[in-house]
Amino acid sequence: MSSRKQRERQMLESIYSMIALVFILVTWIELCDAATVVDVYRLIQYDISGAQFGSRFSTLNHHAGSLHLPPGVDLSRTVVIIPVRELNITLVKEFIAQRKPLGGLLFLLPQMLNFENRDPTSESKYQIHEKKLTNNVLVELERLLIYANIPYPVYFAFEDDDIDAVLADVKRNDASGQPATATSGSYKLVVSAPEPKRIASPAITNIQGWLPGLKADGDPNQLPTIAIVASYDTFGTAPALSVGSDSNGSGIVALLEIARLFSLLYSNPKTRGRYNLLFGLTSSGPYNYNGTHKWLRSFDQRLRESIDYAICLNSIGSWDNKLWIHVSKPPENAFIKQIFEGFSTVAEELGIEVSLKHKKINISNPRVAWEHEQFSKLRVTAATLTELSAPPELLENTGGLSDSRHFVNEDAIVRSIKLVAESIARHVYGYQGKNIQIFADDTSLAVNAPYIRSWLDLLSQTPRVAPFLSKNDPFIVALKKELEDHTHEVNVQHEVLDGMFTIYDSTKAKLNIYQVASVTFDLLLLLVLGSYLIILFTFLVITTRGLDDLISLFRRPPSRKVKAA
Repeated sequence: MSSRKQRERQMLESIYSMIALVFILVTWIELCDAATVVDVYRLIQYDISGAQFGSRFSTLNHHAGSLHLPPGVDLSRTVVIIPVRELNITLVKEFIAQRKPLGGLLFLLPQMLNFENRDPTSESKYQIHEKKLTNNVLVELERLLIYANIPYPVYFAFEDDDIDAVLADVKRNDASGQPATATSGSYKLVVSAPEPKRIASPAITNIQGWLPGLKADGDPNQLPTIAIVASYDTFGTAPALSVGSDSNGSGIVALLEIARLFSLLYSNPKTRGRYNLLFGLTSSGPYNYNGTHKWLRSFDQRLRESIDYAICLNSIGSWDNKLWIHVSKPPENAFIKQIFEGFSTVAEELGIEVSLKHKKINISNPRVAWEHEQFSKLRVTAATLTELSAPPELLENTGGLSDSRHFVNEDAIVRSIKLVAESIARHVYGYQGKNIQIFADDTSLAVNAPYIRSWLDLLSQTPRVAPFLSKNDPFIVALKKELEDHTHEVNVQHEVLDGMFTIYDSTKAKLNIYQVASVTFDLLLLLVLGSYLIILFTFLVITTRGLDDLISLFRRPPSRKVKAA
């Protein structure tokens, strides 16, 4: 009896050992199927008056493919990985225009565009011509993607060693003429992201500050006002990457530095001008300058009438030697002539070329090309200073992938600030036409290059798509605090973006890259494992209980009737 119990105990131990072995084998197989995790950034999804644009889906679970796939291959279950360096824009146009069935697109961006990469030596790795080439390719790609309705997920990621190794393997497989399938084995790209949802009541925030002028004793009249305005938000193919270093990071930096310079002058009653200076940081610039419209509508009639003129700063960080002043009133207008002559005089002294461009506006048309046109609709003299000779299309040139820190020239921003600050100062103090530098270099009123650089670095690392900036976003708080350091009566205005634009969430996700074996390999592994376990089980039973007990395991037990008889 004791020997029988011992054999049963040995039998149970053998079975437990076999189960543990199976568990270890399964665990080992799962661990071999390890995943590489990559941060990915989704293509913008939005509607304009009900018309749908951008990528309409966010979930991915397909095999990886490359541009080396043979023609005519079914790509409905394939995510095509495309490095921007190797971009074939014609092929991408075919995918989108012909609406070919596709599992998804993954664009790989150079590390130089990664605003989280703060290595100061990274820029030296790229020659000027290569940067320009990358810029041109990205501009064309963004223009194509922004205005398309794409019925599959589109993501962006940055090149790194892991994803480059994956792409190299995928290219080798595709070049052999055997695209990835469930039977051939491949890499699988998986993004488990919630389906995009419409952002309800997207908030926009305007910030304004004042430098009050000095009134003469007994003067009951309201002082005239000069407004300096810049829109601070962005829009681009990938909202989580839309930092807009030039558009309109350069305009924000210029406004803050101009506010700092004039705060030094206005802090002393002896040098305070007889003009009020109004500084406005407006939201929703890409969305038809909707924030500027709401900001101006909040002014009372007396304030609007007191504005002598407004100068709007837009994209002033990537020019060589020429800037444009865009206006809505004809050049013959006395106020326009005064503004242009003042800027032209200073520009000539600085060795800058400034040209005037007139574009008449249609008051009944809600679409505006420039920020100053929102002022012009309310009969306020205004102009836009920019490096752009022509107005961009709606949602273009508003801080996309091609607008990164690498493509901004700090010297251009410094010269733009000198031009604007000196022109306004001569207007305020009545020095038109006189060769005098109020903000001369190597003085206490000189333009502060380190200050400009620090803010430009911050803006170049901060995505600023308006619907994704909450009322208490740290960036909004930082702008408000900085304006409070230089101006008075800082006021924050919260509004809601007009219903013409609908923006969807889900802008960033984690991409899991799995190396999956083929079905044939799985079946073969299962067959080998099963045979091994059967042989092991048979061996253990024979060893512990004998051949008769093994045969009895497979013998049909007698029925109950036989037992009863």
